[in-house]
Amino acid sequence: GIARDLAGRGLSVVLCEKDDLAAHTSSASTKMVHGGIRYLEYYDFGLVRKALAEREVLLRSAPHIMWPLRLVVPHDPSMRPVWMMRIGLFLYDHLARREFLPGSRTIRLRGHALGAPLNPRYSRAFLYSDGWTDDARLVVLNALDAAERGAQVLTGWRCVDAQRDRGQWQVTLQEATGAVRLVRARALVNAAGPWAAQFLKEHAHAQASKIKPLRLVKGSHIVVPRLFDHDHAYALQGADKRVIFIIPYEGDYTLIGTTDVEHKGPPGAAKIADDEIRYLCEQASRYMVKPVTPADVVWSYSGVRPLIEDDAEDPSAVTRDYLLELGTDGAPLLTVWGGKITTFRKLAEDAAD
Repeated sequence: GIARDLAGRGLSVVLCEKDDLAAHTSSASTKMVHGGIRYLEYYDFGLVRKALAEREVLLRSAPHIMWPLRLVVPHDPSMRPVWMMRIGLFLYDHLARREFLPGSRTIRLRGHALGAPLNPRYSRAFLYSDGWTDDARLVVLNALDAAERGAQVLTGWRCVDAQRDRGQWQVTLQEATGAVRLVRARALVNAAGPWAAQFLKEHAHAQASKIKPLRLVKGSHIVVPRLFDHDHAYALQGADKRVIFIIPYEGDYTLIGTTDVEHKGPPGAAKIADDEIRYLCEQASRYMVKPVTPADVVWSYSGVRPLIEDDAEDPSAVTRDYLLELGTDGAPLLTVWGGKITTFRKLAEDAAD
């Protein structure tokens, strides 16, 4: 997104990806273009407002890759009272301008097609709107657009060194074959996601005391055979009060996620753990008529979220907003901390500005 925005402004841009496009976190999302309704409980109104506004921009400007999605929230009185749900959904409807998505409403589940897949003990639900996307394809389309605007897109090239030299950056890129390429640039953008801090320390020679601490949180998803025949998704209130999404996926399947687990080790080595699979199956089975078991899982994936450390005890409480940090001790170095797929366009615009 940043490369596309900069190239669109007429700048000479080189995008360097150490692996393939969308090889890691960018393709490991829940595929949703959303405001983040659960962030309201953490009073992150600024992020929700920004994300809701971007949701409208993306759904309007990219209908070939962004689609409206209607979600069902079965009401569990033991989790959140009706008044709290109504206030939250009212805020979600009105924090940002909503041009064409329908607003929230309440439905009775008994005898309703949306209630058929659910345990009959759930008699009431709330409907609200968001969007969804093919996240990997979204990354590829941005890269293609950047290239059409003149950017060089290099996949399989890793930045192994970046030095300030006479008011510019001298960047050394290395391909998997061992081939080396030198690039000189007036500015450098570090958008390495979960590798951002590591890049600063190991390749950009930044002082450790000046590097912001990142909190790496793994999010995992499972895919099971289709659980229902309609095109709505479910947003379930988990036993731990987290929100679990159950979304129609690729026609014959259903996507269930996500988890929030502290990640230790290399970001690229993230894999779903057995206890995450059990957790997602158990949370889905609390609501579905047909229990979901680990034996039903046909595929899974995991990604590492690079969140800004704020000492929150619960990983779910850590903000998903982004922070742009500009180092001007010589040639400019812009580091992107955090961020989420819904706000990628706004992040790119802010970075370019």
